Amino acid sequence: MDEENLCGMRRICGGDAAGKLHLLLEFTSRPGDVADPWYTGDFEATWRDVLEGCRGVLAAVRGAWQ
Repeated sequence: MDEENLCGMRRICGGDAAGKLHLLLEFTSRPGDVADPWYTGDFEATWRDVLEGCRGVLAAVRGAWQ
């Protein structure tokens, strides 16, 4: 959901040669990090980010199957 998570995933997976690892908000019109409620206390902003990102992923998957 943020660059630190993505870095950890690349480390665990031994890199990302196939280009399959992405930040969730890369599937939206405003790529970047999902708001972190641990620091902001704004769970609504996090919910909106995750919802928008999941909708974007679903649209990308649907587009790949058509």
